[in-house]
Amino acid sequence: MNQTKVNFHVWNDCMILKDLLNHFEINADLPDYLLNHVFNEVFLDGKLEIENNNYKIVVKTRQNVIHHMIIKPNDDFPLVIMSELPSGLLNGMKFPKNESAGIPINNF
Repeated sequence: MNQTKVNFHVWNDCMILKDLLNHFEINADLPDYLLNHVFNEVFLDGKLEIENNNYKIVVKTRQNVIHHMIIKPNDDFPLVIMSELPSGLLNGMKFPKNESAGIPINNF
């Protein structure tokens, strides 16, 4: 079995946000707790959109789920993870500047 070395931390199809930002060459000032938070690596295959100082990574999976990672460094909620299910329902979390539990999208 050949081992492959990767430049980012991946555990069970997950990676930390800091490495995802490096992958897309995004230089955003985000809280340390977010930079070290673990997210699904599916975003590595996403398409990056940049507008002003805001970033959006969008990827569609084989199951026709569209995942969005929205990074707005100057917002009260600088990181939003949202998934659009084939049924049209939305699922996701908003992460605040200060470390605390994320807020589910459906609570807004």
